Parts: sequence; structure tokens; C-alpha cells
Amino acid sequence: MHRIFTTSVASVFPHYVAKVEKKGRTREELDAVLTWLTGLSPAEVEAHLEAGTTFQEFFDAVELNPDVSLITGSVCGVKVQEVEDPLMRRIRYLDKLVDELAKGRPLEKVLRSS
Repeated sequence: MHRIFTTSVASVFPHYVAKVEKKGRTREELDAVLTWLTGLSPAEVEAHLEAGTTFQEFFDAVELNPDVSLITGSVCGVKVQEVEDPLMRRIRYLDKLVDELAKGRPLEKVLRSS
């Protein structure tokens, strides 16, 4: 089991916020990405953060957007579509979307649709 699985989302989330804000994006845009990916509202995401939910618990509690298969490319040199462990792939999907947002990709393109 990878260490990230038992890490709380709340311990990593400030890094996501800092990453996107450093590049001129907003917390609201990050919330839109999370809403698209997980189907959770910003308030529901906040509840998970306050509860100290681990990545495993977080992704077990959500149903991913049916268009996640459209998320392709590399994160840390690893192609997200080739990650074999289902939980790690879900985490990498989130990482990839945060990276795209931080790199200035238009929100409409980050939030893929079929």
C-alpha cells in the first residue's frame, strides 16, 4: 500500500491551493475541478477536509465523473492512463487536473466533456 493512500486529503490540499494560486488561478476554479471530478459540492469537499479523510476514504466515498477516461498525459513522468492501481489512478487524475489548471489551461478544457 502506498503511503499517499493513508495520507489525509487535508494535508495535501493546501499545496493544491498554493500551486494554482501561485499561477494566478483561484480556489473557486480548484473547487470547480474537484466538483467535476468527484461530483461533490465545495461544502462536501470542505467536510472531508475537516474530517481528516484519507485519500483512500475520499475516493471510496465518491463516484468519479464518467469522462475521467478523457484525462490523459503524464504526472511526475507517469502516464495517468497507464497507472494500474485504481486508487493511485484516481489520485493521479486529480494531480493531472490540478497541474493543468496551474499551467493556465482554460477551465473549460480542464473540465473535459465527451
